[in-house]
Amino acid sequence: MVVTHGALQAPRGRCALTIGNFDGVHRGHRALAERVVAKARELDVASCVLTFEPHPREYFSPGQAPARLTRLRDKLELLAAAGVERVHVARFDARFAALSPERFVEDVLIAGLGVRWLVVGRDFRFGARRSGDFALLEALARRQGFGLEAMSDVAWEGERVSSSAVREALARGDFARAERLLGHRYFISGRVAHGTKLGRSLGFPTANIVLRRSPPLAGIYVVEVEGGGPGVASVGRRPTVNPVAVPLLEVHLLERDESLYGNRLRVTFLKKLRDEAKFDGLAPLRDAIARDAREAREFFARHG
Repeated sequence: MVVTHGALQAPRGRCALTIGNFDGVHRGHRALAERVVAKARELDVASCVLTFEPHPREYFSPGQAPARLTRLRDKLELLAAAGVERVHVARFDARFAALSPERFVEDVLIAGLGVRWLVVGRDFRFGARRSGDFALLEALARRQGFGLEAMSDVAWEGERVSSSAVREALARGDFARAERLLGHRYFISGRVAHGTKLGRSLGFPTANIVLRRSPPLAGIYVVEVEGGGPGVASVGRRPTVNPVAVPLLEVHLLERDESLYGNRLRVTFLKKLRDEAKFDGLAPLRDAIARDAREAREFFARHG
């Protein structure tokens, strides 16, 4: 898959396109991606996704924006797995936010991406102040000569699939529901960074991944690490010792004890054990971690 960022150059060819944040790349997003891939084959053009960094709500209201389900690299990998040939990551800034609906279509979709056919949800809004709606998009598509299709909401087992529903499930520790909506188990990936070595001094060494943005869940979890096996993980701000301003994912592997600095780990969440808590000193913290590790081992013993 070809990924481009920032300013658009003149397109090398036409494309079948869809647009959105694609946070989580859930079943609804995959239905859009699969429709684009199928139409691109029919038209003999490239399949393309236009997405944004940061997400528009993060730009306009950073303190009120919803938690990110998926980091950009993971989102791109999931879109590639759906068969998408090209993704353009547009920088959402003041200039981009000020584009009128007409300029968005003319400058971005036509001149920048070479759209021949577009699929979006019927509630799609675009342009400055979200002033463009699907009816305007239909008129602009007729004027500019590209095809347009409205994608219906996707439901799974009677529930409408949405990123907000996934966030709600994760916040409650309902990983079965999150998996139904996503179509895959929820995971976070990132590169292991150096920490304070507190976990090792307590007898539970951890691989630390700085999350940069608040994740949709917090607490202590049973996890599975790709290439690392079973583990127990903490997601939060480490309130007892050395609190951090930016959320941290700390993973203790139950069956491995080796340096993972610089490695990129994919951590899949299986069960919530408890909320994050502030303990009165290192001894009760060590005891709590020991209980967490024991519960995680019992979980894997029961579930093979």
